[in-house]
Amino acid sequence: MRRQIPPVSCLVLLAAAVALLATAAAAPAPVAVNVTRVLSVFPDLSDFTRLLASSPVLAELAGRSSLTLLAVPNGHLPQSPSAFAAASGADLADVLRYHVLLEYLAPADLHRLPASGKLVTTLFQTTGRAPADLGAVNVTAAAAAGRASASSLAVVRSPAPFPGSNNATVLGAVTAVPYNLSVLSVDGLIVPSGFDLAASESRPPAAVNITRVLADARAFNVAASMLEASGVAGEFEADERGAGITVFAPTDDAFAGLPAGDRLQSLPADRKAVVLRFHVLHSYYPLGSLESIVNPVQPTLATEFSNAGRFTLNITRSNGSVAIDTGVVQATITRTVFDQNPVAVFAVSKVLLPKEMFPRDGAGGDSSTVAATAAASSPPPAATAPEASASVRTPPTKLSSPPALRGGGGGGGGKDYDTASAPAPARAIGWWWWCIALVVYLLPLLV
Repeated sequence: MRRQIPPVSCLVLLAAAVALLATAAAAPAPVAVNVTRVLSVFPDLSDFTRLLASSPVLAELAGRSSLTLLAVPNGHLPQSPSAFAAASGADLADVLRYHVLLEYLAPADLHRLPASGKLVTTLFQTTGRAPADLGAVNVTAAAAAGRASASSLAVVRSPAPFPGSNNATVLGAVTAVPYNLSVLSVDGLIVPSGFDLAASESRPPAAVNITRVLADARAFNVAASMLEASGVAGEFEADERGAGITVFAPTDDAFAGLPAGDRLQSLPADRKAVVLRFHVLHSYYPLGSLESIVNPVQPTLATEFSNAGRFTLNITRSNGSVAIDTGVVQATITRTVFDQNPVAVFAVSKVLLPKEMFPRDGAGGDSSTVAATAAASSPPPAATAPEASASVRTPPTKLSSPPALRGGGGGGGGKDYDTASAPAPARAIGWWWWCIALVVYLLPLLV
């Protein structure tokens, strides 16, 4: 005989089950925030948004809530953020992680900070590369830091006691998704103290990402896109470890000024790679060295994959500037984009077209030229970059090539990251099944 449950108990249990169902339905699931979508409506943060979107940091924010983002307006960013980070021995992705605080701080919270400030952990601390607590920041009210003004809320600095720790002033609140994301504007990038010490003592310096340098400089979108699509960026970074490299980067205006008959963009990928290698010397030359260069005929990276004497540049000083002659194109260096041993990047007024591929005077190029070009398209086995010694520790992180240049505006790895599509927590689903099972169990007892 089935045991009967008193009607009152049944009603109590049923009421409890209904209440649990209502609570589960009403309880808000953690709101997943698409950071780039939040920032996209603020034009003054467009450069910072692009840096964030083209780094692996955006994907690392998946599943995280209660964040504060210290965003740097366009006017306060250095001309080349990657060069700024490299000058401090830092990886730009880690610098961006240092601008993500793992705590929600609204303007009201900043006004309530104690006089000594508050230590807040950043996303950089989670990488395990921060010495001690140097992956955190000290947030101090502007008045306590001696910077009280109508245009500042707080000061953010490294907790390191020794000199060299930089800081930034919180200019104001930009926007907020309550209790999930607070965006505050600051007047400059902040680099963690001890970063250069940690980098120099525990790992070799990260290679300079030429594609990122060009993208940051803003006038080299075509060159950066070609470099990203060609796959030769890795060769450039490998060559930095030897004698260094010197890169001649044509501006967007230089590409726009190409004669229609040159058809550079219609070349197959392997021949475009030859043209890109033709813009690189396999030695580090600062501007002063180029101005006083002894041997004007210089081999390029394309020369190394072809016959000696082919794909060379004639570099001379002319009318107070450095002139570069390819045999069919005469260009000049217009400015220095990046110069930090072992990498120098210079803007040039024209695209450097090799005479071996773009003959003038109606010549169509003989078979030896075509063969030399084909040989330069793919490096021989002997020309591969030397492998690092097993005793050298590989850097844990390195600047990734910008996925935005591949047409995607998402996070690291070249995938668009949309936090709004993140799945709900598994435990919420478990609550629903538990409540439904309880109701199903009780209903027969009430019959």
